[in-house]
Amino acid sequence: MTHPGVNYGAVGIRVRLGRILSDGKAVFFAFDHGMEHGPKDFPGDRIFARNIIQQVVDAGVDAIMMLPGMARLTHDIWADKVGLIVKLTSKTELRPESSIHLQTRLGTVEDAVALGADAVAATVYWGSEHESEMMENWLLIKEEAEAYGMPVLQLAYPRGSHFKNWYDPEVVMYGVRAAVEVGADLIKTYYTGSRETFAKVVEMAQGIPVLMSGGAVRSRPVEFLEDVNNVLGAGGNGVVVGRNVFLASDIKSMAKAVIAVVHEGLTPEEAAKRYNLPSQGALASGRPEETD
Repeated sequence: MTHPGVNYGAVGIRVRLGRILSDGKAVFFAFDHGMEHGPKDFPGDRIFARNIIQQVVDAGVDAIMMLPGMARLTHDIWADKVGLIVKLTSKTELRPESSIHLQTRLGTVEDAVALGADAVAATVYWGSEHESEMMENWLLIKEEAEAYGMPVLQLAYPRGSHFKNWYDPEVVMYGVRAAVEVGADLIKTYYTGSRETFAKVVEMAQGIPVLMSGGAVRSRPVEFLEDVNNVLGAGGNGVVVGRNVFLASDIKSMAKAVIAVVHEGLTPEEAAKRYNLPSQGALASGRPEETD
């Protein structure tokens, strides 16, 4: 039963955002790579999802972003310990090239509510050949989410075969502005390569929290921490990190170092020293364009 004129959903959104952005900043762990990239992202023992999830939970990330199936399989590890963001769109790399820049809806906000989520997430590849379809999916998800008081994180990625550079600050700014225009409560987007250019991206967000996409693995852990530090210095709210943590030589230590930079204000060098991060140490580098 609804109550005309009473907007309970707005309260729920604020409450849930407060859980996963307790001090206005956040480290979210992204774990949708099994669907998005497949087995190549999980060399050796990294194929065991529960082991990875346990380590990032123990490290103290603010929330984990997963697809509904993986959230169900690992709920006993993360429940009541860290927040949950259920990602409701995805794709595989098995698709033909003609639809590689399309994300398909594969869950509902009701699914996320049933799983105990604090937020939902959906990707829009702004500028892609399938932009219209993803915009329609986004608007349906946003409408459902508002009814349940559920914040929506948009993965706002400028992506398409015609782009020369997905990380061009002007292009990233455009994607962020589009995310704002369609009602995103949180925005994840590409790091533009410098504090100065990312500050313009943050300005374009009009006060909506912006988090950096972790992207492909940096060859040196401290380099990734420097990126995170620059995002914070630009006014950003943190990072959604995946492979730079779960492909690190020491998953838990790398996650703790990222958390220390975001929530404690440690410099990259201080965090790397505290957690004994190696000067090198990633298990795999990934292709530069693999940003999800």
